[in-house]
Amino acid sequence: MNDRRRMTGVVTSNKMSKTVVVEITRVYRHPLYRKVVHRSKRFKAHDELGCQIGDQVQLVESKPLSRDKRWVVESIVKREIRTADTGVADLKAEE
Repeated sequence: MNDRRRMTGVVTSNKMSKTVVVEITRVYRHPLYRKVVHRSKRFKAHDELGCQIGDQVQLVESKPLSRDKRWVVESIVKREIRTADTGVADLKAEE
């Protein structure tokens, strides 16, 4: 195994060719105020696997591929389950 950094996040955009935007969410407790803090950061990553929005992926550090890309999608941890209709699910209670 190599010493490259690895992170797991969720794909939020795949509109660019061979590039995806992955959001990494971090939850921690503030050291002084003890409040739970939610932080998120977005990274652009090179994608050869064909990720879709909502997929959970593992990123690995790489050499700079462009001005913004320093990460590569290593594997897809979990695929997002897609329904036939891409619209918002109907939330009405069945009667």
